[in-house]
Amino acid sequence: MLLTTAGALLFIRLGVWQLHRADFKEALLRRYAASASAPLQDFARVAAAPPADGFPRVRVSGHYLAGRVYLLDNPKHDGRGGVEVFAPFVVRDQPHTLLLVDLGFLTGNGTRQLPYLPPLPDADVTLQGLYVPPPPTGFEMGGDALARQLHWPKESIFLDPVEIARDLGQPLYPRVLALDADPASVYVRVHALDLSSMPPARHRAYAFQWFSFALAAVVILLVLNRKRKPRESHYSNDDEVR
Repeated sequence: MLLTTAGALLFIRLGVWQLHRADFKEALLRRYAASASAPLQDFARVAAAPPADGFPRVRVSGHYLAGRVYLLDNPKHDGRGGVEVFAPFVVRDQPHTLLLVDLGFLTGNGTRQLPYLPPLPDADVTLQGLYVPPPPTGFEMGGDALARQLHWPKESIFLDPVEIARDLGQPLYPRVLALDADPASVYVRVHALDLSSMPPARHRAYAFQWFSFALAAVVILLVLNRKRKPRESHYSNDDEVR
């Protein structure tokens, strides 16, 4: 009984923890959605140490690193294949650390041919957008795909900031600048916080499982320990004498 009680309490605690994680993820999604219309702040204030559960909307000046573009080759937008385009950006007065800029999504043409990439400006520009975590890297087989490519733009099915920093020979800021939407741009900029690996609904499903385990443990205990009626003897008095 003690073991069953301890196990049921553990299962309930795990279920409650999963519900708390679901609430946290939903609050995170709400903050991300609200960040799109938040006031702009200077990039230097959050560059090295962004808030862990926040997505600052920042303004930053500098210039793009000439001729360097990375293509993330596995995203989809509205069900259409294409590439997400990233470019390293040299922040004004901070040339030793690069900022990776998410330019947006370019729709594919149904073939392996790369879509047309508009040239990046050579002069200094001022950018604004959300300072967000980089895309999840997942599990990449075959090692560093960028190191084996000799021509630009470079493609990869995962965008690993460590590999990009090594490829460029310079450190990167811990997050990516996802540019604000621009109707005049060829890029589709509909950014969303990627929680596909563990969305709130999945946390709630796991919570239901843990609560089910707790209920099952209690039911099994009751079934195994229910009182049974004494078994009736099938022997007669004569049998007992013999």
